[in-house]
Amino acid sequence: MGVMDKVVDSAAEAVADIPDGATISVGGFGLCGIPSVLIAALLEAGTTDLEAVSNNAGVDGWGLGLLLGAGRLRRMVASYVGENKEFARQYLAGELEVELTPQGTLAERMRAGGSGIPAFFTATGVGTQVADGGLPWRYDAAGNVVVASPAKQTQEFDGREYVLEHAIVADYGLVRAWRGDRHGNLVFRDSARNFNPLAAMCGRVTVAEVEELVEPGELDPNQVHTPGVFVHRVVALTPEQAADKRIEKRTVRS
Repeated sequence: MGVMDKVVDSAAEAVADIPDGATISVGGFGLCGIPSVLIAALLEAGTTDLEAVSNNAGVDGWGLGLLLGAGRLRRMVASYVGENKEFARQYLAGELEVELTPQGTLAERMRAGGSGIPAFFTATGVGTQVADGGLPWRYDAAGNVVVASPAKQTQEFDGREYVLEHAIVADYGLVRAWRGDRHGNLVFRDSARNFNPLAAMCGRVTVAEVEELVEPGELDPNQVHTPGVFVHRVVALTPEQAADKRIEKRTVRS
């Protein structure tokens, strides 16, 4: 296919150059739309000391929870952590640094990073520790706060106060798409779109695992959610890999 063919042979090859200490943006919401095959490959590769930017950290034993459980994450930027007991244990024991960020703010920080916008003002978090600083980022083993969030710049626009939030640019982006072509154009399906386009945008090098690989020209350009300019590597999943999707909670009551 020539120079525009971004397909690599395996997930292992796609993540092989991610170094220890890298920052990764990871698509998905809960377990919906997570790049589970790429996460497993990163686990297998032994890559460690990672900072992950993702809505949440998966659950115990699946998704980012696999990297977390193996002690591979040093820092997490997320908006929700309630499904993962090991996450809470590591955070409170001082083993993991956590930057909790309002969900819409996290989404916009990632979008801004992919758009070349270094920072933006938002009303979300004004009058709270999000803006004033003091949110515990890291504890020590005794439960003392050793790193806290800094105070952020605020400014008034049209009589209302806003807080300055900085964009996020990750070294690598890991995403999962429903369909993708060899040029890296991606289509997500229903709610699995969630944070995936944003994680793809803000990665300097973005790797997409796709459930169905098609040839260039087969995707309707009007239906493409993430253009190939944001995507550098494409991994075609096997039918078995594509079908392996976990559900966090099958019921809400007995």
